[in-house]
Amino acid sequence: MLRGALRLGVGTATLLGGGWFLRALHGGPAALGASPLEIHAVAHGSENFRDGAFVNLDPGSTIDINREEQRIVLREMLGVRTGRPAGAIPLAQPEGLGVAPAPLAVTWFGHSTALLEIDGYRVLADPVWSNRCSPSRTVGPERMHRPPIPLESLPAVDAIIISHDHYDHLDVDTVLALARMQRAPFFVPLGVGCHLRSWGVSARRIVELDWGQSGAVDDLTLVCTPARHFSGRFVSRNTTLWASWVVAGPTHRAYFGGDTGYTKSFADIGAEHGPFDLTLMPVGAYSTLWPDIHMNPEEAVRAHRDVNGRLLLPIHWCTFRLAPHPWAEPIERLLDAAGDAGVDVVVPKPGYRLDPSKSPALDAWWRPAAVP
Repeated sequence: MLRGALRLGVGTATLLGGGWFLRALHGGPAALGASPLEIHAVAHGSENFRDGAFVNLDPGSTIDINREEQRIVLREMLGVRTGRPAGAIPLAQPEGLGVAPAPLAVTWFGHSTALLEIDGYRVLADPVWSNRCSPSRTVGPERMHRPPIPLESLPAVDAIIISHDHYDHLDVDTVLALARMQRAPFFVPLGVGCHLRSWGVSARRIVELDWGQSGAVDDLTLVCTPARHFSGRFVSRNTTLWASWVVAGPTHRAYFGGDTGYTKSFADIGAEHGPFDLTLMPVGAYSTLWPDIHMNPEEAVRAHRDVNGRLLLPIHWCTFRLAPHPWAEPIERLLDAAGDAGVDVVVPKPGYRLDPSKSPALDAWWRPAAVP
């Protein structure tokens, strides 16, 4: 394998060479974020932080995925198209973003990036506008479609939530741009705030929470809830917490799954915080080689039912190639599983602003792009 390779936490981890990779960092070493020593001061008081690392509530398997991860990255670097669409991914221009926020609406921008509208508030989740989910502009998973709108076209948001510190969910360039252009606070799991502070984001704009803790923006409540995953932006693993989020207004509520394997915590979240008008559940980048950290589509349907959701919108697919499964397979499997379970699913084009009250008809927009 690659001599002197270093392991990175970028979804399903990436292997890249040592010195030349460090020279390719687009923000210098600062792009990696805070050091484990800086984070430890924030994390050590949590009951979920043990022996220098955060741990999942559900124990994980002991499968070693290094060899398969290496194969995936080598295929990516050699340009093999397995897992990519055969044609261009169609995009939509969101209509109505410039008007007052709706009682309930969502705009999915691709992968896990979404803009939620809840009872007059706007919440931006896991914003990533960069071309690669990597600390390098030249190496790492590259977008398979452009962002549907420029970051500058976003309306004012009331809160920004981050699920964890992997590069496909926490992007330094996007965070710094939002810190300049927006006034909203960042709600993050424990330790992730250290990354933001190291990048110059004001501590006054960072709300850092452990599982079960909550923050608020006026009448909007944001609850940091468990996920089953891992964290890390370079060699060190699990020094920051990973999370899912409850977004609750006075009348409506949504659940943002972020990035997670299936966990018994979903039932607890549903009992304490449900029912949810809308769930955003990750459905892609799964493999039998890492069954605990990324749900497959059938598990996403099960999780949606566990949290007592009404309408399911799939995320964590379409934009970046992070696993070797076919590009559109997550959605076809999701629709089959949802049909069997009687679960309502919407699959909007990236950029489409969805009003769940209008019950839009299913548009199989992904199928032409998926057919060779």
